[in-house]
Amino acid sequence: MTLFLASVTGPGEAEIALAGGADIIDLKDASKGALGALEIDQVRATVRAVGGRRPVSAVTGDLPMEPAGLLAAAAQMAKAGVDYVKIGLFPDPRREECIRALAALSAETKIVGVMFADRGFDVDLLGLMAECGFTGAMLDTATKGPRRLLDLMDITALGGFIAAARTHGLMKGMAGSLETPDVPRLLLLAPNFLGFRGALCVGQDRTAPINQEAVALVRRLIPVDRRGATGTAASAAAVDYRILAARGYSVDPKGDSQATDRIFVRDLVLPVRIGAYAHERWRPQQVRFDVDVFVGRTERPAEDMRDVFSYDVIIDGIRMIVAQGHVALTEMLAEWIAALLLSHARVMAVVVRVEKLEVGPGGVGVEIRRERSAEAARIHALYPTAEPLAAKAAE
Repeated sequence: MTLFLASVTGPGEAEIALAGGADIIDLKDASKGALGALEIDQVRATVRAVGGRRPVSAVTGDLPMEPAGLLAAAAQMAKAGVDYVKIGLFPDPRREECIRALAALSAETKIVGVMFADRGFDVDLLGLMAECGFTGAMLDTATKGPRRLLDLMDITALGGFIAAARTHGLMKGMAGSLETPDVPRLLLLAPNFLGFRGALCVGQDRTAPINQEAVALVRRLIPVDRRGATGTAASAAAVDYRILAARGYSVDPKGDSQATDRIFVRDLVLPVRIGAYAHERWRPQQVRFDVDVFVGRTERPAEDMRDVFSYDVIIDGIRMIVAQGHVALTEMLAEWIAALLLSHARVMAVVVRVEKLEVGPGGVGVEIRRERSAEAARIHALYPTAEPLAAKAAE
Protein backbone atom coordinates (compact mmCIF):
# COMPACT_ATOMS: atom_id res chain seq x y z
CA MET A 1 0.00 0.00 0.00
CA THR A 2 0.98 3.64 -0.44
CA LEU A 3 1.59 6.01 2.48
CA PHE A 4 0.72 9.71 2.64
CA LEU A 5 3.73 11.95 3.40
CA ALA A 6 2.85 15.50 4.42
CA SER A 7 5.57 18.18 4.48
CA VAL A 8 5.22 20.60 7.39
CA THR A 9 7.18 23.51 8.84
CA GLY A 10 6.86 22.88 12.56
CA PRO A 11 4.79 21.52 15.47
CA GLY A 12 1.61 23.44 14.59
CA GLU A 13 1.41 22.16 11.03
CA ALA A 14 2.44 18.69 12.22
CA GLU A 15 -0.67 18.58 14.43
CA ILE A 16 -2.87 19.50 11.45
CA ALA A 17 -1.25 16.78 9.34
CA LEU A 18 -1.65 14.22 12.12
CA ALA A 19 -5.30 15.13 12.60
CA GLY A 20 -5.83 14.77 8.85
CA GLY A 21 -4.38 11.26 8.82
CA ALA A 22 -0.90 11.72 7.31
CA ASP A 23 1.25 8.59 7.61
CA ILE A 24 4.64 10.33 7.61
CA ILE A 25 5.41 13.82 8.94
CA ASP A 26 8.08 15.41 6.75
CA LEU A 27 9.97 18.49 7.94
CA LYS A 28 11.13 21.19 5.54
CA ASP A 29 11.24 24.95 5.08
CA ALA A 30 9.31 25.44 1.83
CA SER A 31 10.57 29.02 1.50
CA LYS A 32 14.16 27.80 1.01
CA GLY A 33 13.72 25.69 -2.11
CA ALA A 34 12.80 22.11 -2.95
CA LEU A 35 14.59 20.66 0.09
CA GLY A 36 14.96 23.66 2.35
CA ALA A 37 16.04 22.52 5.82
CA LEU A 38 14.48 23.68 9.07
CA GLU A 39 16.62 24.87 11.96
CA ILE A 40 17.67 21.97 14.18
CA ASP A 41 15.80 23.37 17.21
CA GLN A 42 12.59 23.44 15.15
CA VAL A 43 13.17 19.86 14.05
CA ARG A 44 13.68 18.72 17.65
CA ALA A 45 10.57 20.58 18.78
CA THR A 46 8.46 18.94 16.07
CA VAL A 47 9.82 15.47 16.84
CA ARG A 48 8.84 16.00 20.49
CA ALA A 49 5.37 17.23 19.49
CA VAL A 50 4.74 14.23 17.23
CA GLY A 51 5.82 12.01 20.11
CA GLY A 52 6.17 8.83 18.10
CA ARG A 53 2.61 8.90 16.77
CA ARG A 54 3.98 8.78 13.23
CA PRO A 55 7.43 8.44 11.67
CA VAL A 56 9.16 11.77 11.03
CA SER A 57 11.46 12.58 8.12
CA ALA A 58 13.53 15.71 7.50
CA VAL A 59 15.51 17.13 4.61
CA THR A 60 19.09 18.36 4.94
CA GLY A 61 18.73 21.27 2.51
CA ASP A 62 19.66 22.06 -1.08
CA LEU A 63 23.32 21.43 -0.34
CA PRO A 64 26.28 21.27 -2.74
CA MET A 65 27.59 17.82 -3.59
CA GLU A 66 30.51 17.92 -1.16
CA PRO A 67 30.88 14.54 0.59
CA ALA A 68 32.13 15.67 4.01
CA GLY A 69 29.61 18.52 4.27
CA LEU A 70 26.71 16.32 3.18
CA LEU A 71 27.64 13.61 5.68
CA ALA A 72 27.92 16.16 8.51
CA ALA A 73 24.51 17.66 7.69
CA ALA A 74 22.89 14.23 7.57
CA ALA A 75 24.46 13.20 10.89
CA GLN A 76 23.27 16.41 12.56
CA MET A 77 19.72 15.87 11.32
CA ALA A 78 19.76 12.24 12.48
CA LYS A 79 20.78 13.36 15.99
CA ALA A 80 17.69 15.58 16.10
CA GLY A 81 15.63 12.40 16.43
CA VAL A 82 14.00 11.97 13.02
CA ASP A 83 13.27 8.52 11.63
CA TYR A 84 14.35 9.28 8.04
CA VAL A 85 16.93 11.70 6.67
CA LYS A 86 16.28 12.86 3.10
CA ILE A 87 19.36 13.81 1.08
CA GLY A 88 19.16 15.77 -2.17
CA LEU A 89 21.38 14.21 -4.85
CA PHE A 90 21.91 16.94 -7.43
CA PRO A 91 23.83 16.54 -10.71
CA ASP A 92 27.54 16.82 -9.97
CA PRO A 93 30.71 14.87 -10.78
CA ARG A 94 30.97 14.08 -7.04
CA ARG A 95 27.45 12.73 -6.66
CA GLU A 96 28.56 9.09 -6.54
CA GLU A 97 31.29 10.00 -4.06
CA CYS A 98 28.64 11.64 -1.85
CA ILE A 99 26.50 8.49 -1.92
CA ARG A 100 29.49 6.39 -0.88
CA ALA A 101 30.34 8.80 1.93
CA LEU A 102 26.83 8.42 3.38
CA ALA A 103 27.40 4.68 3.78
CA ALA A 104 29.19 5.54 7.03
CA LEU A 105 25.86 6.75 8.45
CA SER A 106 23.41 4.31 6.84
CA ALA A 107 23.97 1.52 9.37
CA GLU A 108 22.33 3.61 12.10
CA THR A 109 20.13 6.05 10.15
CA LYS A 110 17.44 5.49 7.53
CA ILE A 111 18.63 7.51 4.53
CA VAL A 112 16.41 8.38 1.58
CA GLY A 113 18.18 9.66 -1.53
CA VAL A 114 16.19 12.28 -3.45
CA MET A 115 16.75 12.76 -7.18
CA PHE A 116 14.98 15.22 -9.45
CA ALA A 117 13.08 14.69 -12.68
CA ASP A 118 14.17 18.14 -13.88
CA ARG A 119 17.77 17.94 -12.64
CA GLY A 120 19.71 14.96 -13.91
CA PHE A 121 17.71 11.99 -12.63
CA ASP A 122 19.83 8.85 -13.11
CA VAL A 123 18.14 5.52 -12.48
CA ASP A 124 21.53 3.79 -12.50
CA LEU A 125 22.35 5.42 -9.15
CA LEU A 126 19.74 3.28 -7.40
CA GLY A 127 22.06 0.27 -7.35
CA LEU A 128 24.83 2.31 -5.69
CA MET A 129 22.37 3.71 -3.15
CA ALA A 130 21.28 0.18 -2.21
CA GLU A 131 24.90 -0.97 -2.02
CA CYS A 132 25.66 1.90 0.38
CA GLY A 133 22.79 0.99 2.71
CA PHE A 134 20.20 3.61 1.77
CA THR A 135 16.68 2.78 2.94
CA GLY A 136 14.84 4.43 0.08
CA ALA A 137 14.86 6.56 -3.04
CA MET A 138 12.56 9.42 -3.91
CA LEU A 139 11.83 11.19 -7.18
CA ASP A 140 10.94 14.88 -6.87
CA THR A 141 11.17 18.15 -8.82
CA ALA A 142 13.82 20.74 -8.01
CA THR A 143 11.87 23.67 -9.46
CA LYS A 144 8.49 24.17 -7.88
CA GLY A 145 6.00 25.70 -10.29
CA PRO A 146 3.51 24.80 -12.97
CA ARG A 147 5.46 21.72 -14.18
CA ARG A 148 4.52 18.76 -12.02
CA LEU A 149 6.30 15.42 -11.85
CA LEU A 150 3.86 13.97 -14.39
CA ASP A 151 4.61 16.83 -16.77
CA LEU A 152 8.29 15.90 -16.74
CA MET A 153 8.02 12.10 -16.84
CA ASP A 154 5.19 9.98 -18.21
CA ILE A 155 3.62 7.09 -16.35
CA THR A 156 5.81 4.45 -18.00
CA ALA A 157 9.03 6.32 -17.16
CA LEU A 158 7.88 6.66 -13.56
CA GLY A 159 7.05 2.96 -13.61
CA GLY A 160 10.63 2.30 -14.66
CA PHE A 161 11.90 4.17 -11.58
CA ILE A 162 9.55 2.21 -9.32
CA ALA A 163 10.59 -1.11 -10.87
CA ALA A 164 14.30 -0.31 -10.56
CA ALA A 165 13.96 0.74 -6.91
CA ARG A 166 11.98 -2.44 -6.21
CA THR A 167 14.71 -4.54 -7.80
CA HIS A 168 17.27 -3.02 -5.44
CA GLY A 169 15.07 -3.42 -2.35
CA LEU A 170 14.62 0.30 -1.77
CA MET A 171 11.53 2.09 -0.52
CA LYS A 172 10.03 4.11 -3.37
CA GLY A 173 8.64 7.61 -3.06
CA MET A 174 7.41 10.32 -5.40
CA ALA A 175 6.68 14.01 -4.99
CA GLY A 176 6.95 17.11 -7.15
CA SER A 177 4.10 19.65 -7.10
CA LEU A 178 1.63 16.77 -6.99
CA GLU A 179 -2.06 17.67 -7.15
CA THR A 180 -5.13 15.64 -6.25
CA PRO A 181 -5.81 14.44 -9.85
CA ASP A 182 -2.32 12.90 -9.83
CA VAL A 183 -3.09 10.61 -6.90
CA PRO A 184 -5.16 7.88 -8.63
CA ARG A 185 -2.69 7.85 -11.53
CA LEU A 186 0.36 7.37 -9.32
CA LEU A 187 -1.35 4.80 -7.10
CA LEU A 188 -1.34 2.52 -10.15
CA LEU A 189 2.44 2.27 -9.69
CA ALA A 190 2.19 1.25 -6.00
CA PRO A 191 4.92 3.55 -4.59
CA ASN A 192 5.65 3.21 -0.88
CA PHE A 193 4.76 6.86 -0.32
CA LEU A 194 3.55 9.99 -2.09
CA GLY A 195 4.73 13.37 -0.82
CA PHE A 196 2.71 16.61 -0.75
CA ARG A 197 3.25 20.23 0.22
CA GLY A 198 1.60 22.69 -2.17
CA ALA A 199 -1.58 20.61 -2.50
CA LEU A 200 -2.01 20.85 1.28
CA CYS A 201 -1.58 24.61 1.55
CA VAL A 202 -3.93 27.57 1.41
CA GLY A 203 -4.33 28.55 -2.24
CA GLN A 204 -1.94 25.73 -3.19
CA ASP A 205 0.91 28.11 -2.31
CA ARG A 206 3.61 25.86 -0.82
CA THR A 207 4.93 28.73 1.32
CA ALA A 208 1.50 29.29 2.90
CA PRO A 209 0.23 27.36 5.95
CA ILE A 210 -1.29 23.94 5.35
CA ASN A 211 -5.06 23.64 5.27
CA GLN A 212 -6.96 21.01 7.23
CA GLU A 213 -9.54 20.40 4.49
CA ALA A 214 -6.84 19.95 1.85
CA VAL A 215 -5.02 17.45 4.04
CA ALA A 216 -8.24 15.53 4.56
CA LEU A 217 -8.94 15.43 0.81
CA VAL A 218 -5.54 13.92 -0.02
CA ARG A 219 -6.00 11.44 2.82
CA ARG A 220 -9.33 10.25 1.38
CA LEU A 221 -7.74 9.72 -2.02
CA ILE A 222 -5.01 7.42 -0.66
CA PRO A 223 -6.41 4.20 0.85
CA VAL A 224 -5.30 3.82 4.46
CA ASP A 225 -2.61 1.23 5.07
CA ARG A 226 -3.67 -0.39 8.33
CA ARG A 227 -0.12 -1.66 8.85
CA GLY A 228 1.15 1.93 9.08
CA ALA A 229 4.59 3.22 8.13
CA THR A 230 6.75 0.37 9.37
CA GLY A 231 10.00 1.82 8.12
CA THR A 232 10.86 -1.35 6.23
CA ALA A 233 11.87 -1.53 2.60
CA ALA A 234 9.24 -4.13 1.80
CA SER A 235 7.84 -3.64 -1.66
CA ALA A 236 4.72 -4.75 -3.45
CA ALA A 237 5.42 -7.04 -6.37
CA ALA A 238 5.00 -5.81 -9.91
CA VAL A 239 1.48 -6.20 -11.23
CA ASP A 240 0.92 -9.54 -12.97
CA TYR A 241 -1.89 -8.92 -15.44
CA ARG A 242 -2.31 -12.65 -16.00
CA ILE A 243 -3.34 -13.07 -12.36
CA LEU A 244 -5.80 -10.22 -12.67
CA ALA A 245 -7.32 -11.60 -15.86
CA ALA A 246 -7.57 -15.12 -14.44
CA ARG A 247 -9.85 -14.07 -11.60
CA GLY A 248 -12.91 -14.46 -13.79
CA TYR A 249 -15.20 -11.50 -13.21
CA SER A 250 -18.81 -12.29 -14.04
CA VAL A 251 -22.34 -11.01 -13.71
CA ASP A 252 -23.88 -11.43 -10.29
CA PRO A 253 -26.19 -14.48 -10.47
CA LYS A 254 -28.59 -12.78 -8.08
CA GLY A 255 -29.04 -9.91 -10.48
CA ASP A 256 -27.59 -7.37 -8.08
CA SER A 257 -27.33 -4.05 -9.92
CA GLN A 258 -26.32 -0.48 -9.33
CA ALA A 259 -26.77 2.75 -11.25
CA THR A 260 -23.67 3.51 -13.28
CA ASP A 261 -21.99 6.30 -15.19
CA ARG A 262 -19.84 5.68 -18.25
CA ILE A 263 -16.28 6.98 -18.52
CA PHE A 264 -14.75 6.48 -21.94
CA VAL A 265 -11.56 6.82 -23.96
CA ARG A 266 -11.80 7.02 -27.73
CA ASP A 267 -9.24 6.56 -30.51
CA LEU A 268 -6.16 6.18 -28.35
CA VAL A 269 -3.44 5.00 -30.76
CA LEU A 270 -0.16 3.61 -29.43
CA PRO A 271 2.77 1.66 -30.87
CA VAL A 272 2.53 -1.89 -29.52
CA ARG A 273 4.59 -5.02 -30.00
CA ILE A 274 1.71 -7.44 -30.55
CA GLY A 275 1.00 -10.53 -32.60
CA ALA A 276 1.66 -14.25 -32.90
CA TYR A 277 4.10 -14.05 -35.82
CA ALA A 278 7.85 -13.87 -35.16
CA HIS A 279 8.27 -10.60 -37.04
CA GLU A 280 5.63 -8.98 -34.82
CA ARG A 281 7.77 -9.47 -31.71
CA TRP A 282 10.29 -6.81 -32.66
CA ARG A 283 8.49 -4.22 -34.76
CA PRO A 284 5.85 -2.14 -32.99
CA GLN A 285 2.64 -1.59 -34.91
CA GLN A 286 -0.09 0.98 -34.43
CA VAL A 287 -2.97 -0.20 -32.26
CA ARG A 288 -6.14 1.72 -31.47
CA PHE A 289 -7.91 1.42 -28.11
CA ASP A 290 -11.51 2.30 -27.31
CA VAL A 291 -12.60 1.73 -23.73
CA ASP A 292 -15.86 2.21 -21.86
CA VAL A 293 -15.78 1.95 -18.07
CA PHE A 294 -19.07 1.73 -16.16
CA VAL A 295 -18.62 3.02 -12.62
CA GLY A 296 -21.00 2.88 -9.69
CA ARG A 297 -22.72 6.20 -9.24
CA THR A 298 -21.97 8.08 -6.03
CA GLU A 299 -24.67 9.24 -3.67
CA ARG A 300 -23.88 12.90 -4.36
CA PRO A 301 -22.97 15.05 -7.36
CA ALA A 302 -19.26 15.01 -8.20
CA GLU A 303 -17.44 17.71 -6.22
CA ASP A 304 -13.79 16.63 -6.14
CA MET A 305 -11.47 13.77 -7.08
CA ARG A 306 -13.05 11.48 -4.49
CA ASP A 307 -16.20 11.38 -6.60
CA VAL A 308 -14.78 10.53 -10.02
CA PHE A 309 -13.01 7.73 -11.85
CA SER A 310 -10.42 9.54 -13.94
CA TYR A 311 -9.99 8.81 -17.63
CA ASP A 312 -6.26 9.32 -16.95
CA VAL A 313 -6.34 6.05 -15.01
CA ILE A 314 -7.63 4.28 -18.13
CA ILE A 315 -4.97 5.79 -20.38
CA ASP A 316 -2.15 5.27 -17.87
CA GLY A 317 -3.23 1.68 -17.30
CA ILE A 318 -3.09 0.92 -21.02
CA ARG A 319 0.34 2.56 -21.32
CA MET A 320 1.67 0.57 -18.38
CA ILE A 321 0.49 -2.74 -19.83
CA VAL A 322 1.84 -1.96 -23.29
CA ALA A 323 5.22 -1.04 -21.77
CA GLN A 324 5.58 -4.56 -20.33
CA GLY A 325 6.73 -5.86 -23.74
CA HIS A 326 5.44 -8.16 -26.46
CA VAL A 327 1.84 -9.40 -26.23
CA ALA A 328 1.03 -12.46 -28.31
CA LEU A 329 -2.71 -11.93 -28.80
CA THR A 330 -5.08 -8.98 -29.06
CA GLU A 331 -7.52 -10.99 -26.92
CA MET A 332 -4.88 -11.27 -24.20
CA LEU A 333 -4.20 -7.53 -24.27
CA ALA A 334 -7.91 -6.74 -24.04
CA GLU A 335 -8.30 -9.11 -21.08
CA TRP A 336 -5.42 -7.53 -19.20
CA ILE A 337 -6.82 -4.04 -19.67
CA ALA A 338 -10.28 -5.14 -18.56
CA ALA A 339 -8.89 -6.92 -15.51
CA LEU A 340 -6.79 -3.94 -14.42
CA LEU A 341 -9.76 -1.58 -14.66
CA LEU A 342 -12.05 -4.01 -12.84
CA SER A 343 -9.62 -4.05 -9.92
CA HIS A 344 -10.94 -0.60 -8.97
CA ALA A 345 -13.73 -0.75 -6.44
CA ARG A 346 -16.30 1.41 -8.24
CA VAL A 347 -15.90 -0.23 -11.66
CA MET A 348 -18.85 -2.51 -12.44
CA ALA A 349 -18.18 -3.35 -16.10
CA VAL A 350 -15.81 -2.53 -18.94
CA VAL A 351 -15.90 -2.74 -22.72
CA VAL A 352 -12.46 -2.90 -24.32
CA ARG A 353 -11.85 -2.71 -28.06
CA VAL A 354 -8.32 -3.40 -29.35
CA GLU A 355 -7.78 -2.80 -33.06
CA LYS A 356 -4.60 -3.50 -35.07
CA LEU A 357 -4.31 -0.88 -37.80
CA GLU A 358 -1.48 -2.25 -39.97
CA VAL A 359 -2.59 -5.80 -40.80
CA GLY A 360 -4.60 -5.10 -43.94
CA PRO A 361 -6.65 -2.49 -45.73
CA GLY A 362 -8.81 -2.00 -42.64
CA GLY A 363 -8.58 -2.49 -38.90
CA VAL A 364 -8.86 -5.91 -37.26
CA GLY A 365 -9.12 -6.78 -33.61
CA VAL A 366 -11.35 -7.77 -30.75
CA GLU A 367 -13.96 -6.22 -28.48
CA ILE A 368 -14.76 -7.73 -25.08
CA ARG A 369 -17.15 -6.89 -22.27
CA ARG A 370 -16.35 -7.97 -18.73
CA GLU A 371 -18.49 -7.43 -15.63
CA ARG A 372 -18.55 -8.21 -11.97
CA SER A 373 -21.17 -8.07 -9.27
CA ALA A 374 -21.90 -4.97 -7.22
CA GLU A 375 -21.16 -7.02 -4.10
CA ALA A 376 -17.68 -7.84 -5.37
CA ALA A 377 -17.10 -4.17 -6.12
CA ARG A 378 -17.93 -3.21 -2.56
CA ILE A 379 -15.44 -5.58 -0.93
CA HIS A 380 -12.36 -4.97 -3.11
CA ALA A 381 -9.79 -2.43 -1.97
CA LEU A 382 -9.83 0.82 -3.93
CA TYR A 383 -6.40 0.38 -5.51
CA PRO A 384 -5.24 -3.19 -4.79
CA THR A 385 -1.64 -4.08 -5.48
CA ALA A 386 -0.57 -7.36 -7.00
CA GLU A 387 0.48 -8.80 -3.64
CA PRO A 388 -3.05 -9.20 -2.20
CA LEU A 389 -4.38 -10.07 -5.64
CA ALA A 390 -1.88 -12.89 -5.96
CA ALA A 391 -2.83 -14.18 -2.53
CA LYS A 392 -6.52 -14.09 -3.50
CA ALA A 393 -5.85 -15.96 -6.74
CA ALA A 394 -3.97 -18.67 -4.85
CA GLU A 395 -6.86 -19.40 -2.49
